Amino acid sequence: MDRIHVMELVRSYQVGELTRREFLVKGGAAVGSMAAAGALLAACAEFPNEAPPPIVDQAAPATPPTAATPGFFAGTVSYDGPGGQTLSGYLAYSEEGPPKPAVVVIQEWWGLNEHIRDVARRFAAEGFAALAPDLYHGAVTTEPDEARKLAMELDTPAAVAEIEAAIAFLQGQPFVASPRVGVVGFCMGGGLVLQTALASEGMGAGVVFYGRPLSPAQAPGVRAPILTFIGTRDSIPVSGVEAMHAAFETAGLTHELQIIDGAQHAFFNDTRTGSYDAAAAADAWTRTLAWFKRHLILTGS
Repeated sequence: MDRIHVMELVRSYQVGELTRREFLVKGGAAVGSMAAAGALLAACAEFPNEAPPPIVDQAAPATPPTAATPGFFAGTVSYDGPGGQTLSGYLAYSEEGPPKPAVVVIQEWWGLNEHIRDVARRFAAEGFAALAPDLYHGAVTTEPDEARKLAMELDTPAAVAEIEAAIAFLQGQPFVASPRVGVVGFCMGGGLVLQTALASEGMGAGVVFYGRPLSPAQAPGVRAPILTFIGTRDSIPVSGVEAMHAAFETAGLTHELQIIDGAQHAFFNDTRTGSYDAAAAADAWTRTLAWFKRHLILTGS
């Protein structure tokens, strides 16, 4: 199979240059069967087309404190993973003041890049301890084709196990106030938040930014309150997200859905001038902080 040719077909389908039928015919010829092409089409839906590679937006919010700021830690840490594996991630927190609520920040399909590290620092500046695990183990890209390849190669159960290891690491730190740890993710990371909510007993709350939703059959299995953000112009169908939240409601689970009129995929990412929506991002950030404070801080604190 010519991987370059196949990736070109995937990209053409996702930007609308090929119809579904055209993709199946051409993809079937490339991979050997219509069934295999259908599986590839399902993978395309799981990892929808993102905005173009990062472009720094000069109007984006100022970067919060860094490791150079007195009393503020921001840097790479190592911790134990499943099967004796050594994992790494980017940790940020204020070394001053009392113990803090903690969150795990899950990357987009680009990898653990500066934007995700900046989000971790933003949480730290708001009084949280934030850890962004490196799920690609060092790989970072700005190329959509390479990002798609990395995302499709990621083993979801293994990634969830690594997120659970990040939760366990935070739970064991003296600067963390509560065993309830939040998990927030973006695009691919948003879908992983939901998968972690199905598996983890240590997850105290989740926030999903434009992630692939669970099916209505899966949704009742989540173990944590879920807040979801999705734009009406997102490549992920709003109807699927609404169906997931309807299933949450039927199951009596704590949840909240914010549908943002006119917002595109990656509207929160302030390094992307094409899709970044400053007003929507600011509102989502305020709601995210409130959600985590409500569900992670122990009663009476």
